[in-house]
Amino acid sequence: MELPNCITIILTFVFFSIIANMKSDGKGGKSKKAREKRLRAEALLQAEREEAERLERERLRQEHLKILEAKYQGEKESEVAKLKTLEKKFIYALQWKMNFREQAKWEHYLSCDETPDPTIPQEINTFMSLWHDSQDEDIQLVMEKEKVVLNLIEKLESLLLETSPDEITEKRREQYQEFILQLQDLLRKKYNEATQNLLKESAASLKEKSNNTDNAKETEEETEKNSDILDVPSQGEEALQEEAGGREEAPRVADLQQLVPVGGVYHMDALQLPPQPQDVGDWSMVQLLDVGLEVFPYSPGQAEDGTQEAVQITLRLPDNVIYFQVPVVARWEPAGQQWRTDGISNITYEAEEKSISFQMGAFYPVALLQDAHLNLPYQSWELHPTGVDEGLFTVTAVFATIQIQIKDNQCMLSSVVVEEEKVLSHITGKWMSPFALRETLKRAGVNIFPAEYSPEYVPVPRKAALTEVKAYDQMALMAAAFAFAHSKWNREAGPEQVVFKASEHLTADSAKDNNWSLYMFNGEKIQNLKLNETSEAFSEELEEESVFHSTLYHMFKDSASSKAMDKVERAGFLFIDSVYQLLHATRVLAYS
Repeated sequence: MELPNCITIILTFVFFSIIANMKSDGKGGKSKKAREKRLRAEALLQAEREEAERLERERLRQEHLKILEAKYQGEKESEVAKLKTLEKKFIYALQWKMNFREQAKWEHYLSCDETPDPTIPQEINTFMSLWHDSQDEDIQLVMEKEKVVLNLIEKLESLLLETSPDEITEKRREQYQEFILQLQDLLRKKYNEATQNLLKESAASLKEKSNNTDNAKETEEETEKNSDILDVPSQGEEALQEEAGGREEAPRVADLQQLVPVGGVYHMDALQLPPQPQDVGDWSMVQLLDVGLEVFPYSPGQAEDGTQEAVQITLRLPDNVIYFQVPVVARWEPAGQQWRTDGISNITYEAEEKSISFQMGAFYPVALLQDAHLNLPYQSWELHPTGVDEGLFTVTAVFATIQIQIKDNQCMLSSVVVEEEKVLSHITGKWMSPFALRETLKRAGVNIFPAEYSPEYVPVPRKAALTEVKAYDQMALMAAAFAFAHSKWNREAGPEQVVFKASEHLTADSAKDNNWSLYMFNGEKIQNLKLNETSEAFSEELEEESVFHSTLYHMFKDSASSKAMDKVERAGFLFIDSVYQLLHATRVLAYS
């Protein structure tokens, strides 16, 4: 049977292919090696081409950077001169504050006010001497005088912090600090005298007040019975910490760089009842003693189980402060002049009832301490203008979001939000100086102001101090027309450089996410980065067609509108100074 021609051709082709393959079997090894060699050569050639292209790109980049560097150096002198012109506004602000203080002193003199000028030693000494010698003060009068004393202390503290070294001598600074201590001691003395006068009231009066007190102790014992008690261990027990290799006693002296008193100091003593008045006919007689208020010598006894009895203390926490965590109870140790956390046990903290109970072996002054750095580092921050010489500064901290409005030389706490609830309404909506706002927030337990030693307690990468200060200086100068915000890449930029977001901001929706640009500043040079917040890794690569500049003003001028730059030129020096003070106080470029 004959096969079709097409099948014959196919079979013939297959046959000869098999024969050809059989013949080439001997050369197969050599052919394979040749292919591998050829592929290696091609890969090497490709790598060389890619390396050559990379080197060429790098050469072009370096040449471009040299051109930019030359341009930067050529314009640096004129740019710095322009910056110095803008920075004169800080000098104007300083001069304004000096004039304002002088005018305030003159107006105080003309008003013939009985309150002293704390900057005049004769007046403050006369005030303290007259009040010191006055007798028979009642508690209401002392409370009224307290407002005057606290106002004087605040003015002195403000002068110490806000006055430049050129305006005040070191001797005068020491004098102001001494006045503050003397006023505090005098106030404490007057409260003791008023308490003594209060205890001299008739037995009937005391009995009536005692009944009222007993009733109150019964708004309190019922509350304690029905409240949930947090499992807060004794601070004496906490003093022993488990360590590898055994148990070691922890320090019991409170670290006042890490922990700060919030809500004031509670002075508690067992007092001896002074001689009571005796009614004899139409006369009321009382024995007079010169010793003043006497402390009752208290020594705890022993309980039935042999343990030492302790004083049970319950404190109602003030409404004008906020505790973000269970406060640390500390007692004042006069001998060592230090706050200590030992000798305090059975602590019960009632968050909803705003009270804390504990036991002590004796009577001591007590303070409730809170970690000064619990709101650091910040989660984010933003500063943007809201009007002519007005702005809004927002700091999102660990436990709270704080909004501060800025207008000219004053600041106003707009809101403090904790767990979506506004708190501290008693200090919101009030205009005050940046210094006063800072102290008000700290006293209220909202400390967002790092101290010199804070890096020891907050895990943030250090930033060069000069770079940081220069950045705040230039950001403040541009804050009238530009918004600034936190960048996650600031942490990656190293200690000598800071990175932040910025955007022209003339309308409410100016600073949307897609309008932000990233800038890196080392104190001398500012550059616009190609990087954005969603990039995979940090890079110093420049944004295309951008150049180096010596100042933020000239960097922004390259792309900003003439309206924005005009607004910067016309910005008021008081607003600029207030922005600078807030940025410098919060140090957002180092603690976020």
